Amino acid sequence: MSARRATNHPAPLPPAFFARHVVTVARELIGVRLLVDGVGGIIVEAEAYHRTDPASHAFRSPTVRNAVMFGPPGHAYVYRSYGLHWCLNLVCGPEPGAAVLLRALEPTDGVETMQARRGMPDRPRLCAGPGRLCQALAVTSAFNGLSLSAPPFVLLARREAPVIVSGPRIGLTKAVEVPWRFGVAGSPYLSRRFIDLDRPAGGDPAA
Repeated sequence: MSARRATNHPAPLPPAFFARHVVTVARELIGVRLLVDGVGGIIVEAEAYHRTDPASHAFRSPTVRNAVMFGPPGHAYVYRSYGLHWCLNLVCGPEPGAAVLLRALEPTDGVETMQARRGMPDRPRLCAGPGRLCQALAVTSAFNGLSLSAPPFVLLARREAPVIVSGPRIGLTKAVEVPWRFGVAGSPYLSRRFIDLDRPAGGDPAA
């Protein structure tokens, strides 16, 4: 019985998962379970950013702020957006300068803790948006540069692939048409719904 449970239990993502093109990683992160000190849920929305992408922090060159993006894949890149809230990104790619911004989770673990941190009971809105997600998981700049393969992070492989859609990223003034936002079709936990014109996320848009 114990051997069967061990076999069926989702495995942690291997470091090699992140050493691939950022668009592939962003799409395959949808459905993955993210825990930070045991609190978290299922990733339902994420955006890809590449070094050649004018909307990316890494577009021009390495700086003190974006240095983690130019390090090895499989690490957390955390920055403050507009001086208001933290954003959690997962560094990836076979070459430096790429990361996936986590936009929304479906809360599954430590829901009461997240509700207390955010001061609200509304479960669908607890982690709907990068800032809300980080507040709910208590992610701050102290997590910047930490390995995603060691505590406090745990990322568990999805049991099966959900129906994934893609569309333009949110809140940008550059490369606004690039369809590198991915999410679970019809999820009530998204930061913003995908419009009818958005397409199933099949082939790699970067190919």
